[in-house]
Amino acid sequence: MSIREEIEKRRTFAIISHPDAGKTTLTEKFLLYGGAINLAGSVKGRKTARHAVSDWMEIEKERGISVTSSVLQFHYNGLCVNILDTPGHQDFSEDTYRTLMAADCAVMVIDASKGVEAQTIKLFKVCVMRHIPIFTFINKLDREAKDPFELLDDIEHVLGITTCPVNWPLGSGKNFKGIYERDKKCITTFKAEGAGQREIATESLDPADPATREKIGGPAMDQLTDDLEMLDAVAEMDEEAVADGLLSPVFFGSALTNFGVETFLEHFLRMAPAPGVHESDKGPVDPAAEPFSAFVFKIQANMNKAHRDRIAFMRICSGRYEAGMEVNHVQGGRKIRLSQSTQMMAQERTLVEEAYAGDIIGVFDPGVFSIGDTLCLSEEKYRFEGIPTFAPEHFARLRQVDTMKRKQFLKGVSQIAQEGAIQIFQELKGGMEEIIVGVVGVLQFDVLMFRLQNEYNVEAKLEMLPYEYIRWIVGPTAPESISGTSDMKRVMDLKGNPLLLFANSWSPGMVLERNPGLKLAEFGTNHA
Repeated sequence: MSIREEIEKRRTFAIISHPDAGKTTLTEKFLLYGGAINLAGSVKGRKTARHAVSDWMEIEKERGISVTSSVLQFHYNGLCVNILDTPGHQDFSEDTYRTLMAADCAVMVIDASKGVEAQTIKLFKVCVMRHIPIFTFINKLDREAKDPFELLDDIEHVLGITTCPVNWPLGSGKNFKGIYERDKKCITTFKAEGAGQREIATESLDPADPATREKIGGPAMDQLTDDLEMLDAVAEMDEEAVADGLLSPVFFGSALTNFGVETFLEHFLRMAPAPGVHESDKGPVDPAAEPFSAFVFKIQANMNKAHRDRIAFMRICSGRYEAGMEVNHVQGGRKIRLSQSTQMMAQERTLVEEAYAGDIIGVFDPGVFSIGDTLCLSEEKYRFEGIPTFAPEHFARLRQVDTMKRKQFLKGVSQIAQEGAIQIFQELKGGMEEIIVGVVGVLQFDVLMFRLQNEYNVEAKLEMLPYEYIRWIVGPTAPESISGTSDMKRVMDLKGNPLLLFANSWSPGMVLERNPGLKLAEFGTNHA
């Protein structure tokens, strides 16, 4: 099979949602259909581990939430599918934003009883910014839900994208009878069973058959007739608009009871794009025509605590990867051999001998990679477009409790910082004596403390600081020479760049007024 044929088989997508909309459950059902797991909730061969397959960190298992993006791969109907499962909680949105840069399209999961929620809006905007196709799965129809027209209206008005329902629900909650498939013109009946199995008992009924009215009930059938008249008048599928990210195909179902998931998966994989062109500073990079290239979008330390390892997750953008190949590490300015490459199923790893554009691989990182780094085989070195980074909004002073564990403490803090979840700053002259940690969401502080204790055996204390605004000093201005405000603190980041922290929103403007010629920047990008 040619490289182009292999790439055409790839589908790489991210799943986004507000917390508790059912994203992780839907991910597991996809894996179930792909044969990657035997029973929803457990990886093959690990029958005792009933936490979510994609949640591998101890804190995720304890709290029942996803705090880090995970990468999962399975095969279905001749396609190789890469799923990027993202944290739903807003405090981990930075990880999600970066992960969306590695996806070719997105699946948006919406709770049928709540509609579009705050975090969905944020993540959706990132997808729109990248013009990637968005597919919507409205979940939890087995519970009481909003009117389906109201849900569509919600998506269109709040998110500003046109919708087209591929199927349509008959009732919800106790009155949920099933789903009408618009393309096949049939009703698939709902039975609340088989939550963990692939095969579930459903029946396909012809709406025109009088026996169907008897089984479903007159009121439900009358409502369906009225709904379809309205839908046929307004909702038309336009696959070109889907590809441009202007129209979202909508599916209804219940991930927990496994209803509507396979229908969604089949339609979605048919319409989802194969890996496309990625922009670089030397122009577009064709996935099939160019030799191997990739960018790092995530770094994770201690996926295997016993080995104290670091994995750099890479999205392959073009060509074919072969185990042990030597490539240009563009930002590092040197050649590097990619060793111990793996594909992931949560913590379960499979060694990879080859992979193609669209695939996500993890390679052993000896401490040389940063988020946004480009790797390529081409002699003409190029960099992929930058990965967005976000200014921290919460700050705290961090101290270890046992001074004898200073080395472990510094190692833990710096390794976790390299993953991009936290940012660390230090006094201009004090070195690492005093560490200030900045995060986008306060829950990241909990994760930091948990991981220092769990992975590095270090107990630490946090002292919250009043700062909320951060500005980098652009140009040669010495931080000490700046005439500041009473709520301002001068610090520097890990790369030695000077910056200012402020407690009040008006302070940066006041500092600029007091210091003619001074330039301050919010936060830029890690250039891939």
